[in-house]
Amino acid sequence: MKKTMYRLICLVFVLQLMSSYSYATDGYFSTGYGTINKGLAGAGIAFYEGSLINGNPAGLVFLGNQYQIGIDFFNPNRQYTVSGSPAADAMFPLASGTIESDSKLFLMPSVGANWMLNEKSSISATIFGNGGMNTDYPTATFYDPTSETTGVNIGQMFANIVYSRKLGENHSVGVTGVVSYQYFEADGMATFAPFSSNAAALSGNGKDNGFGFGFKIGYLGQLTENFSIGLTYQSKVYMGEFDDYAGLFAEQGDFDIPSSWTAGISWKFVPSLTLMADVKQIRFGEVNSIGNPMMPNMYNALMGDASYLLGADNGAGFGWENIMVYKVGLNYAGLDTWEFRCGASFGKNPVSGSEVLFNILAPGVIQNQIALGFSKAFGQKGNKIHFAINYAMNNSVEGENPMASGQTIEIEMNQLELELGISF
Repeated sequence: MKKTMYRLICLVFVLQLMSSYSYATDGYFSTGYGTINKGLAGAGIAFYEGSLINGNPAGLVFLGNQYQIGIDFFNPNRQYTVSGSPAADAMFPLASGTIESDSKLFLMPSVGANWMLNEKSSISATIFGNGGMNTDYPTATFYDPTSETTGVNIGQMFANIVYSRKLGENHSVGVTGVVSYQYFEADGMATFAPFSSNAAALSGNGKDNGFGFGFKIGYLGQLTENFSIGLTYQSKVYMGEFDDYAGLFAEQGDFDIPSSWTAGISWKFVPSLTLMADVKQIRFGEVNSIGNPMMPNMYNALMGDASYLLGADNGAGFGWENIMVYKVGLNYAGLDTWEFRCGASFGKNPVSGSEVLFNILAPGVIQNQIALGFSKAFGQKGNKIHFAINYAMNNSVEGENPMASGQTIEIEMNQLELELGISF
């Protein structure tokens, strides 16, 4: 069994490296992790059954020995529309019309294993994709003469090691060592060379990559027989810089992964039906390359302040704001071999109307999502197959082109996900 799991982990690692994946639901993070959690729209920080793949690290000591494999198929649909008549003296008007991003089907595997060390502690290892951003517009949106397409591609993969320990019978804590790998590529941005601190490291340099480290801690407490609470905090993950894009991202190519926290409850209000409710904050604004606004930073660069050039510490970013996300889920386990679940997620998108120009590249504007899922036991005790479907409802953000008054840009996105998993 251990040899089989080792081979699966190696296979998933290779598939992750080979996959070009990207989707944006909770900003550019996944709605949920693992098939069970995905079927709850990401709810369940106090529901240990779905904790193995990037859940609450404190829940794993209650899970017992378990292996889990999943494969996620997702279909993000992204487009932008330019309309209106720009002023005669507009600095940077775009061509009118609607352009859809290519690359509409992706897959991403995940794998996890939890081993009980004794009755009070466990250790686990997981590999999974975190999410990212991807656009591939079949046109030179920003008039780059060196590229016929425009877009970015950033993907992130995590390899986590978790130690979980009981504190008495009804409480537990967990700590995760987080190792992350990410890659990035940009095309069609060379037109912004006059605004860059390093025009040679701005666009069209192929894939760059880097590793980083962080941590995650969690608490799970069963306060009564039917009511539990869960808390987690994940630190900022400090990533190696993208040297090949040091003239694009603020702080000379820095692209750390922002911190987040989640708090939630789990209430079994009838014996077979569990209600979950979570609140989550993602702190995009603490990473300059994500949170710095385009304007007035770009204007300041134009006026000769080199500290605001692209790639400098104050260089324009995507202007993403910190967001709060609220999730609810229901899990029904009243049948012998079947479990059914559903969930919904509601949040603010991180992109404001003033930031639409750069966010043509990263239209992570999803707010509301719904999910359904089930599990079916089979064979030996503990063996289950899982299924989840998640739909991120269509949303759009509209605003004026900040470099061409009178012209309007609308960015839009929706997404469908199907995930299959097995645990044993």
